[in-house]
Formats: sequence, C-alpha cells, structure tokens
Amino acid sequence: MTAVEERLAELGLTVPAVAAPVADYVPALRTGAYVYTSGQLPFVNGRLDVTGRVGAGVSLEEAVSAARQCALNAIAAVASQVALDEVVRVVKVVVFVASDPSFTDQPKVADGASELIGQAFGEAGQHVRSAVGVAVLPLGSPVEVEIVVEVG
Repeated sequence: MTAVEERLAELGLTVPAVAAPVADYVPALRTGAYVYTSGQLPFVNGRLDVTGRVGAGVSLEEAVSAARQCALNAIAAVASQVALDEVVRVVKVVVFVASDPSFTDQPKVADGASELIGQAFGEAGQHVRSAVGVAVLPLGSPVEVEIVVEVG
C-alpha cells in the first residue's frame, strides 16, 4: 500500500477502479514527467448519486461532496498510469461547477477536491487551481475535476 493509499484509508477511503470514459478519450495520460487526467465525474460504483446545477436543486454541501468524489476518481486515474508514490507534486486542479446563474461559491465547491488532494498527498498536494462555473456538465453532473501531477 502506498503512502497516499494509507492516508486515504485513514479517511475511510480507498482508491476506486478507474471510471469508464463516457465518450472517446482515455481517463489519464502520462507524457514525460507529468500525468494529465481527463475530467472526472463524481461516479460511485458506476453511477452519479447527484445531478443538476449547484444553487438550483443541488446544495453546496452536495457539490462539495461531489467534488471530493471527483478528486478521488482523479487519483484513481493517476494510479492507472503510475504508482501513487511516484507523484512528487500535484501541479494543477481544475474544477468545473454546473451552476445556477446566481451561484457564486465555485471556490467553496472546489475546496472539496483541493482538501482531499491535500489530505492524500500531504505537502506534495499543494497545487494551483481554477474553479469555473459552467451551464451544464456531462450526464447532468454538478461537478467535474481534472488534475495534472508531476512524477519522479
């Protein structure tokens, strides 16, 4: 078990199987010293537990939880390319939030992903981030997360 998996286990989490792509792409790709993930939805056992727009049917708390699940799925995508102990830095996290036009707390939603990544990777999990409000996401998901990690 890697240190990342041990930290996740302390949170009661395990790295899930990589979510199957919903279109024509791969979940993650390594090039040189970096692994890029495709946008990860908050799938749990192959399904979305919540759909809709944040601020219009999806609560902030549900969205934060969904962002956390997206981040866990992104970690799984990275693990499909390299051993998690090879990650020396989480470089960038991008969080897309399907938002009602009046919703402006996208950074709070993104914190769900950022906090889990920090808990999993420790100091190497400190990253730059974008939190972007969008009208709609694939399959009606309220959140989508992609990450870039550097590996050694």
